[in-house]
Amino acid sequence: MAKKERFIVVEKEGSLFSRRVLVDKETGVNYLWVTEGYAGGLTPLLDRDGKPVISTVTDFDE
Repeated sequence: MAKKERFIVVEKEGSLFSRRVLVDKETGVNYLWVTEGYAGGLTPLLDRDGKPVISTVTDFDE
């Protein structure tokens, strides 16, 4: 039985300096993942009120 992936990449930008938006399919929380060379960082995306950006989880059901 194949293992279900928890995160889905919903947007990609760049090549050398890579940016991706990931969505946690269980919670709907959006994260920004940035890499450059061997370095990288992950942070939740926030709206203008400082609250996490949350997508509708049913959009990603398989």
